[in-house]
Amino acid sequence: MAKSEPNIIITGTPGVGKTSHCEVLGQSTGLKHLCINEIVKERGCQEEWDDELQSWIVDEDKLLDSIEDEVKQGGCIIDWHACDLFPRSWIDLVIVLRTNSTRLYDRLTARQYPERKLQENLDSEIMQVLLEEARQSYDEEIIVELESNESVDIEKNVDRISIWINQWKREHADNSAS
Repeated sequence: MAKSEPNIIITGTPGVGKTSHCEVLGQSTGLKHLCINEIVKERGCQEEWDDELQSWIVDEDKLLDSIEDEVKQGGCIIDWHACDLFPRSWIDLVIVLRTNSTRLYDRLTARQYPERKLQENLDSEIMQVLLEEARQSYDEEIIVELESNESVDIEKNVDRISIWINQWKREHADNSAS
């Protein structure tokens, strides 16, 4: 059975506003927000704790098995800092959020990130690591890069994504009717 709603990944360096975007988008569209950080903890998809980076090492196979049934039904917004592990067949749109490095530094400092973790994330943003990861993992036509510097950007971006979702639904309703 074909899904009636698209699956979207919202990715980017920690601190760019992924979860804020996903929460607002989920509320405005009714799509299900899959916060991968929460799922990893709730469903036991972690391998071990990394003391230096102050984060869990994720068992990606267990994670994918854990969300597969939900995602295959469609209508999911996947919220995570990586996108390359999710099969192409699951994903209809990849949003890569980008933030000015000075603003990102302030956000990560406010989260009290350890220095090494802060520097790795800043380097990742400056070097466009997650944008390149998306480009290597998915077709160019489903990847969209959006700015996320101010709170007004969330509203603007959610409006743009909502228009895309409505268009996707129209196109897929037409395909299923023929």
